[in-house]
Amino acid sequence: MTDATEIDALKASLRGARNAASALGEVATRVDAVDAHQADVSDADLDVLRDLTLANAIAAQALRGFIESMLKRRGKLTASTVESGNAGIDE
Repeated sequence: MTDATEIDALKASLRGARNAASALGEVATRVDAVDAHQADVSDADLDVLRDLTLANAIAAQALRGFIESMLKRRGKLTASTVESGNAGIDE
């Protein structure tokens, strides 16, 4: 049986990630137009990029977390795959 609330929440999370990604379009056009030999990226564009990339990171991580919780609930994903203590990094 499907969970309509869960599916609606997934759709909303996906919309948030897509909206955050599409917001990069306008500033990306301006940055793409910069001739690296003639000019620099404006401080204003860097400020906008800082904000938008943070929004993208948050939206993407929220979506990923939601998907993982759905998979865990369905038994399709095990718990943590990283060893505790060393974050999976061997020295």
